[in-house]
This record gives sequence, C-alpha cells and structure tokens, in this order.
Amino acid sequence: MTDEVPAGPPPAPAKPAQPRNPLHGLTLEAIVTSLADWYGWEQLGELVPIRCFQIDPSVGSSLKFLRKTPWAREKVESLYLFMLREQRREQQQQQQQPPQE
Repeated sequence: MTDEVPAGPPPAPAKPAQPRNPLHGLTLEAIVTSLADWYGWEQLGELVPIRCFQIDPSVGSSLKFLRKTPWAREKVESLYLFMLREQRREQQQQQQQPPQE
C-alpha cells in the first residue's frame, strides 16, 4: 500500500504579467470615471454614442451596460487608450516648450 495523495485538479496556471498593457489592473469603473473627468459626459456621449452616456449619465448606469455589452466596452477601452496617448502628447509638448518670461 502506498501513501499517495489523490491527485486533485491541476493548479491554475499563473496569469502572465502584463507590464505593457495599460489596461492591466484597471477597473472598468476607473476607466469610465477617467473618461468622464477628461471629456465630460456630453463629449463622451458624442465619442461613444450609447444611451448610458447621453441620457442621464452616471458611472453606475454605464457600468451596468458596459459589463453586459462587449462591443461597447471595447469602444470605451479603446477611447481610454486614445485618451492616455493624448495626455502623454500634451505632457511632452509642455515639457518641450521654453519657459515664458
């Protein structure tokens, strides 16, 4: 008789680190909040024309819709990445401008 322990399910593989993914570790709530702060709800509703951004917008109603609607979530995530690039460009331009006297 052997003292072997019955084998259970294999351990889940560790999730690979995603150091180059700017969305890694961000919640959908953080993304929506950042977009609403940067663009405002009105412009956000024009850029991503979905009702939860256009009619009585709120973070809560947006999260409910985006969690159930993959195509809309993809658009929001894409806009978030675009916003990050725009913010970086603005920072670089400000750093390159000579100080005004």
